Amino acid sequence: MAFVFIIVIATLWSITLLFKTKRASSQPTLPPGPSPWPVLGCVPEMWRNRPAYKWVHRLMQQLGTDIACVRLGNTHVIAVSNPELAREFLKKHDAVFASRPLTMATRILSRGYITTGVVPWGEQWKKMRRILMSDVFSHSRAAWLLRKRTEEADNLVRFLYNQSLQSATINGAAGVVNVRTAAQQYSVGVMRRMMFDKRYFGKGRDDGGPGQEEEEHVGALFTMLLHVYAFCVSDYLPWLRWLDLDGHQKTVSEAMKVINKYQEPIVNDRIRLWRDGTRKEPEDLLDVFISLKDSDGSPLLSDEEVRAQVTEVFLAVVDNPYSAAEWALSEMLNQPEMLRRATEEVDRVVGSKNRLLQESDIPHLPYIIACAREALRLHPVAPFNLPHVSIADCTVAGYFIPKGSSVLLSRLGLGRNPAVWDDPLRFDPDRHLADNRRDLAEADLRFISFTTGRRGALGWGWGRT
Repeated sequence: MAFVFIIVIATLWSITLLFKTKRASSQPTLPPGPSPWPVLGCVPEMWRNRPAYKWVHRLMQQLGTDIACVRLGNTHVIAVSNPELAREFLKKHDAVFASRPLTMATRILSRGYITTGVVPWGEQWKKMRRILMSDVFSHSRAAWLLRKRTEEADNLVRFLYNQSLQSATINGAAGVVNVRTAAQQYSVGVMRRMMFDKRYFGKGRDDGGPGQEEEEHVGALFTMLLHVYAFCVSDYLPWLRWLDLDGHQKTVSEAMKVINKYQEPIVNDRIRLWRDGTRKEPEDLLDVFISLKDSDGSPLLSDEEVRAQVTEVFLAVVDNPYSAAEWALSEMLNQPEMLRRATEEVDRVVGSKNRLLQESDIPHLPYIIACAREALRLHPVAPFNLPHVSIADCTVAGYFIPKGSSVLLSRLGLGRNPAVWDDPLRFDPDRHLADNRRDLAEADLRFISFTTGRRGALGWGWGRT
């Protein structure tokens, strides 16, 4: 009797195992990737091979794949470097990959996820996105702010001219200008003017350049950008957060203190002016945020939402413009023929030397647009796009992508993919003229300038100016 019982149990177990094996074999598999450790995943390998973005790209090259899966803790990180795959994720399955991961840095930046860009999918994101689309990043709002942007562009010309004169006086040679500093300060300066209607937090400088306060503010913003999604160990192993192994939490917290030191007094004072009725009409973006009303006539945004969204708008619009300008100019200086073509194009469009270049001239500058596109392709501002988190299980290109996976589109991999671009490491603006592309946006995701889909860059129209 016991023998019969054992035979029955063994038979049932074999049938169950066979059924599970067949069912598993019929299901899609995860994309290729390294074998993870229990619980830790591949975090030990990530730690040993910092910076993590280089390690991920090396893995993809070693595996010979355009899509890879690296498990970090309990999170499946899916890296993609092929435009066709990228379009499948962000166009065909856009609704599934419409969320964002919860990270230490984004929690601090968004003051508990009450903003837009880094907030997970949900009602708060929908509310804030609707406000930004209709009241901040609209065409009419851009036109309303044109004068402020033009004044800052004129100030940039004055600053660069004064810098070149000062450098020539000191060195006794042709004037030298730090392009990176100028580009960073200008991109943030324009945003500061549109947001606060201020050029300086402090006294400023007579030559039009940034003061110590502006330099500290800009430095903190770019520090925050570097650490928002930076493969922080505690984002994948939360129980190690108290150790701050990589120092990210300390760095992010200190940067946020600097940002708040300069922004919060302005925001708090402006809120008071609106609440007590002293201020009646909006004069800048901060006024717009504070003055918005709901259907009952109450403030649409809480004071904390205003403070958080102001910071996120700064971060959303300052990185791509400065990076494209810096790299395009660097490449032109190394290839004087390109610089000659660009300056001749400006001279043809502007014509008279009695006026400066205007935003309205930009559509008539195809070669300069091509140079900016090529800079964004070859020298992206970050190695990966902002992560897209799946809100459900999904099959993409025959691979199983579990719910909660974090999808990273490789800006480096897409823009330098030899299957897409001829001689991909060569800076060649003419490749974009051949495509007749007259905008910085790249809808086909052959490279990433501004993101697309539900979580696309809301401020891309501002960034291109």
